[in-house]
Amino acid sequence: MSNRALNDEEVLQQMNKMVAFIKQEALEKAREIRVKADEEFAIEKAKLVKQEQQAIDAQYEKKRKGAEVAQRIAQSTLTNKSRLKLLHRREEHLQDLFSTSRAAVVKLAKDEGRYVQFLQGVIVQGFLQILEPSVTVYARVQDVELVKQAAANAQKSYTEISGRNIEYEVEGSLSDDAAGGVKLISGSRRITLDNTLDERLRLLEDRMLPEIRKDLFGANENRKFYT
Repeated sequence: MSNRALNDEEVLQQMNKMVAFIKQEALEKAREIRVKADEEFAIEKAKLVKQEQQAIDAQYEKKRKGAEVAQRIAQSTLTNKSRLKLLHRREEHLQDLFSTSRAAVVKLAKDEGRYVQFLQGVIVQGFLQILEPSVTVYARVQDVELVKQAAANAQKSYTEISGRNIEYEVEGSLSDDAAGGVKLISGSRRITLDNTLDERLRLLEDRMLPEIRKDLFGANENRKFYT
């Protein structure tokens, strides 16, 4: 092989080859970098898109749940208002019924014959419950004479029923605002019986209220037992 020195043209050719090789290597490297960058960009883009979508989904779910809660609250509020309105109307109906009963009771006290008969009955009942030799009967001032008449008859009935004697006093100390009736207190002051028309009506209302509600409005599905 010849060891002669390269002339200028040969040197130039060799340099062009080296430049071409380096350029080709650079292009290959640039292509690899671009491909890798595109892949990383696509991965990062997909990741960001997924995160944003998850954030949007979470926000939507939060709003959806909030809307559902608000709807349930609104429905519950409307249901409670309707129930309270219904209960209020039922209570008004019951009070109207009780007002009618009170009016009938007041009317009874104005019918002297029936009223004396009622007084005699409750006084006998009181005498038999107390079973003491002396009793004080309290009445309205306007009823004192009627109560004395009824008590005299009640005294006879008591003796016939129990075989005992009883002494009584009548005092007009009940309020004139009361509907009528009497209160009895034993001579020993240990027993008090309230047989006024007001108390009788109150007890009747309390005792009959569940049955009245059932008759007027039907059975309450939320109640398993009635008193």
